[in-house]
Formats: sequence, structure tokens, C-alpha cells
Amino acid sequence: MTINDIARIAKVSKKTVSRVINQSPLVRPETRDRVNAVINELGFTPDPQARGLAFRRSFLIGLIYDNPNAQFIVNSQYGILDGLRGSGFELVVYPCDRGSPSLFADVRAFVERQRLFGVVLLPPVSENDALVELLKDLGCAYVRVASAALDEPEHMIASNDQIGTGEAAQHLISLGHRRIGVITGPNGYRSAAERWSGFRDVLRKAGLEPPSDYVVEGGYNFESGVACAEYLLGLEPRPTAIFASNDEMAAGVYHVANQRGIRIPDELSVIGFDDTPLAARMWPPLTTVRWPIRDMGRTAAQLLLAQARDGTVQRPAKPIEPRLVIRGSTGPARG
Repeated sequence: MTINDIARIAKVSKKTVSRVINQSPLVRPETRDRVNAVINELGFTPDPQARGLAFRRSFLIGLIYDNPNAQFIVNSQYGILDGLRGSGFELVVYPCDRGSPSLFADVRAFVERQRLFGVVLLPPVSENDALVELLKDLGCAYVRVASAALDEPEHMIASNDQIGTGEAAQHLISLGHRRIGVITGPNGYRSAAERWSGFRDVLRKAGLEPPSDYVVEGGYNFESGVACAEYLLGLEPRPTAIFASNDEMAAGVYHVANQRGIRIPDELSVIGFDDTPLAARMWPPLTTVRWPIRDMGRTAAQLLLAQARDGTVQRPAKPIEPRLVIRGSTGPARG
């Protein structure tokens, strides 16, 4: 089925069908309804590459990432697809190695080969200012997703991670915890620094300077959570609570606590970050900071679509902030 077939059946011109597909305001409502009825009945889907040739630009949005957290990537994709639905734009996914010496050349080739209209950059790739300058040189629209503001608002989805981790620290303090272990994210990730900073600042305001041996670096994956928990739960005295900088590492803490016969939350309180589906399925359900990943992806797509429609930029309608979700893994300090 082609656009010519749609035009013939709807008894309109090919140009009119094209205008309907591209949501042009220059089509009368009754004509639009008739064309859309034929499109829906026949299940016609425009070819984004063919549209790109006609409009001298592609209808493709790229997602560029290098992140070990698979659930984060999946939720980001869902959000972007939510935002693109009905727009005629399609998503092309590009995993990269941010430490590769060929990173810039690889991204340039990807953008030029796909003739992308724009890209969404996920952390930690989004933290690379030089990569952003490359996209500007290529004339490629972009939106950065990160844990703090790194760019102009129209190019930035900032999740303000410090707010959420500050709430996590305050929650543990209110439960009487004083020996608190922390598993940070990997060195070099802005999100790791932001989350640790927000958590540490609230502890300090309460007069609780965290000892250096109670703070260990994880890798945002389950295995690193296990390794860090083995260390923290081997300390004397051991922590009465552990904050892990994502849910995957918090799951690693659960694993070690279970092996050692340490009951959660009776003997150990645990808090994660992300609020992935995993958090509610663990037992006891994990207290965690809800990171609105899908919302961030949706908003990023909407910012790019605004530029695609009329070449203008817009700012997010409201700030995106993580919030603590209290479940069964935290309780009063004992010991």
C-alpha cells in the first residue's frame, strides 16, 4: 500500500494525503477525517526514510547511551516512544563506548548515516560537552538527560538527584540510624556524584559526618552491590542502614544480608534509587528513590518534536524531581 493508493481510494490528491500524514493545518476537517479513515482501514504506515527524502530531512530520532543499567535504558526507550507516538518519527537506538578513542567519529557516522533529525543523550554520555558541540556542528537537534542541569533548559532534562537522596538520608536519620553505609555509583558518573552529595549534605546538617570506611564505590550493577555489601557488613560495628545508589546494587545488599542471616529491616535498613519494577518485587519491598525515567524520556522526545514542528525550542513544563517511596526495607535503628 502506497500514498498513491490512499489518494485514489480517498479521492484526493497525493499532496493532500501527504498533508494529512504530516498534520498540516491546510486540510479541511472533513477531508482529513476521510483520509484518516482510509489510512486506518488499510493499516497504512508511512515509511520514515521515504518521508525524509521528500522533506530533505529524516523522521528519525537517535538514542545514544553507554550505561550498565539495563532497566534504565528500557524505561528511557519506553518514555521516548511515548513521546513520539503519533508524530511520524521513529526511534533508532545506538549503544556506544564513551571511553573509546573513536567515540566522536562513531557518533558522527551514526548521525550522518541515519540522517537524524535529533538525538537524546543519556547519562553519562550526556555529560560530554565536546560531544554536544559535535552535534551542533552537524546541525543535529539534541536533548540531554542528566542528574543535574548542564545546558540551556530547552536542551536539558535534569532530574535533580540530590533532592531524592536528601530525602533518603533524612528518612534514615528520623528512624534513629547513625551508622549508615553508602554504596556510591562509579567514579566519573555525574549521577554518582550528585546522589552522594545530596545524601552526605543532609547527614552533615544533622551532625553525622560519614566515616570514609563506610562509603564504598559500586558499579551500578548487582555484582558490585554484592561486593560492596560483603565489605560493609563485615565491618565492626557494622552499619545499621545502607543506602545504595541504585536498585540493582540494593538487590546485592539483600543477597549478602540473606546469606549472613541479617534480617531486613529488623537488623538492617536498606534504601535504593530508581524505583525499578524490581524494587516492589523484592521481599521485603524496597524503600527507594523514585527516578521518573519514563517521564524524562517522554519529555525529551517532546522537546525534540517542538523543534521539528516549527524550528523553535520550548522548555519542560515542570521540573522533574525524584521522590522517596517508603516500603518495607527500612525500620528503626537497633544496636
